[in-house]
Amino acid sequence: MRAVINISLPQQMVNIIDESVKSGKFASKSEFFRHLIREWHDNKLLRELEQSRLEFASGKAKVLKSLKSLR
Repeated sequence: MRAVINISLPQQMVNIIDESVKSGKFASKSEFFRHLIREWHDNKLLRELEQSRLEFASGKAKVLKSLKSLR
């Protein structure tokens, strides 16, 4: 199921989106925004992973011996 979200953008941003769609990089404006959200989500996961790596390297992380240790 899909939902419709309406947003307001400055004309300069609208022009960037329109150019991206016209150039064929995206099939539609919706695809442009889906791409942005996927990128944002991927970057969020990468930041969380990097934070976990830093915690592990600094000795703050807990090493699990099994999945039961998660409880």
